[in-house]
Amino acid sequence: MTRTTRTLLALLATSTALAAPTHAAEFKTVDPAQSRIGFAYTQMGVGMDGSFGKFTAKLAFDPARPEQGKAALELQIASIDAGSSEANDEVKAKDWFNTAAFPTARFESGAIKPLGGNRYQLNGKLTIKGRTHDITTPVSFTPSGKSGSFDGVFAIKRSDYGIGEGQWADVGIVADEIRIKFHIVAGQ
Repeated sequence: MTRTTRTLLALLATSTALAAPTHAAEFKTVDPAQSRIGFAYTQMGVGMDGSFGKFTAKLAFDPARPEQGKAALELQIASIDAGSSEANDEVKAKDWFNTAAFPTARFESGAIKPLGGNRYQLNGKLTIKGRTHDITTPVSFTPSGKSGSFDGVFAIKRSDYGIGEGQWADVGIVADEIRIKFHIVAGQ
């Protein structure tokens, strides 16, 4: 084999290797102990925060192929922390979340669109109290070795989901807009 032939074969092998698609590792194991789902709202003009303590999530996300990613989350509504035991009991009642009839809320992604720079647009459906609406939220992804975190914030109208009915339907007392904040940590 001549030196020129060896050089051409080496170049061909190198160009073939470079042209082959490379894929990052898929993030699919959610760590609930490091993850958080919270919410913020305004009550009588005062900003309030709360969180949910229990949820399960399924994730399949490869940063090299984000459009093929999938995410699903099921939230245990009774795990709510609205700031006090009295508030926690109140929001579990029929006029609010009605956890006896609707113990979970569910989000399921339909599409992930890359926006550049580890930013994505997550589209999906959110179901609370048997009512389903489309949700679009920006998400940032921060890789860290064999794990990574997904962070985002989106707003919903509580009236769209029947959260706060009866005497609580007045959005002058509790604002209609609820901001949902999430920090999901996942590993490979």
